[in-house]
Amino acid sequence: MVSAAEQMAANTSWAALGKATDLRNRILFTLGLLIVYRLGTFIPVPGIEGQALREFMEGAAAGIGGILSMFTGGALGRMGIFALGIMPYISASIIVQLLASMVPKLEQLKKEGEQGRKKINQYTRYGTVLLATLQAYGLARSLEAGELVTDPGLFFQMSCVITLVGGTMFLMWLGEQITARGLGNGISLIIFVGIVAEIPAALAQFLSQGRSGAISPAVIVGVLLMVVAVIAFVVFMERALRKIHIQYPRRQVGMKVYDGGSSHLPVKVNPAGVIPAIFASSLLLLPTTISTFSGNQTGPVMSTILAYFGPGQPLYLLFFVTMIVFFAFFYTFNVSFKPDDVAENLKNQNGFVPGIRPGKKTSEYLEYVVTRVLVLGSGYLAAVCLLPEILRSQLAIPFYFGGTSVLIVVSVTMDTIQQAQSHLLAHQYEGLIEKSQLRGKSRKRGKGGKKGTARR
Repeated sequence: MVSAAEQMAANTSWAALGKATDLRNRILFTLGLLIVYRLGTFIPVPGIEGQALREFMEGAAAGIGGILSMFTGGALGRMGIFALGIMPYISASIIVQLLASMVPKLEQLKKEGEQGRKKINQYTRYGTVLLATLQAYGLARSLEAGELVTDPGLFFQMSCVITLVGGTMFLMWLGEQITARGLGNGISLIIFVGIVAEIPAALAQFLSQGRSGAISPAVIVGVLLMVVAVIAFVVFMERALRKIHIQYPRRQVGMKVYDGGSSHLPVKVNPAGVIPAIFASSLLLLPTTISTFSGNQTGPVMSTILAYFGPGQPLYLLFFVTMIVFFAFFYTFNVSFKPDDVAENLKNQNGFVPGIRPGKKTSEYLEYVVTRVLVLGSGYLAAVCLLPEILRSQLAIPFYFGGTSVLIVVSVTMDTIQQAQSHLLAHQYEGLIEKSQLRGKSRKRGKGGKKGTARR
């Protein structure tokens, strides 16, 4: 049978959206802050030669066309104040979450509720400042080595570091404001907007190659159909669940005896989400981005790294897949789904898996099930992320909308739509409560009020 919540969700419409003033205000607030973010990507860092930078970017577009430039919405290509984007914050948060699962002191903070969460967020901000400072300094030195600066020196390095770190911290604050007062997850929406903003330019470049004869029309049609198929596949896999049956025994409360119920524990095929792909891509593409700005000034160590681990190289692809699989398992079992904690919670709630003894046996069973599911989930992540790399290296196709970008766009879209539906359901529930209260007042008036008919 369809539940009442599902029936109300099916009845949501644009008329209901117009009546939900709180949801409408949240959407407008979110759009306003995202517009501020997009405007900031066009404000350049002081001391950059604009004409030289544009010429350099046109000649080296393939080198910076990686995940970092895509996540910043083109700000890295224009050297805007948001050139680092939100990636330092994401990297810091992932590192802190991984450390929280290994360091006992941080793990204890996670169990202290709101106060512990604030402390962990404070450590994440400190880590963001540290990572952003290191990346900004490296980028400033790379710009100087590439002769893209009007007045190189200590003053430019300090101004570039302060500007880029300030831009990253402002984006972090912007994302927190969207999460608290807007709609959806602010950090994810900032990345989402950066990716979507670059799609028209990449699509225009792709179609222009078809018009010039560099790519055949059959390849263009095939790539577009493949994009649709990949999006449908990602949606299917992100919604796929492995349901573990949970049974609750009969219980007695006072003089009443309640029958035992049954439920299920949902385990996603991809519990880690896009975090393994983001972390692996950021680590692998950072040397390429720095060497691109450095031009021919790369040392022998960097040249060797780029020769063997450059985009499209066999070792690069192998290391990329290995890191995705490793982070998928590591992040799942240490952050998103801990079998010991889940088994302990089920035991405290008197729930059990049929045929499995509560406690350690349940934990071992959950670990066994999640491991088998993760084999499929990590393989799916690796396949989706490798697809654009293979297309770019083997077929020379600028397939920017692929891999990690598809995962992020689909996941953020589904999460935002789900939050919008939750707000609409809450608005409809409030309307039903108000109607019931009004009916109760009218009945009271009918019983004892002047306007009602008196009963005898």
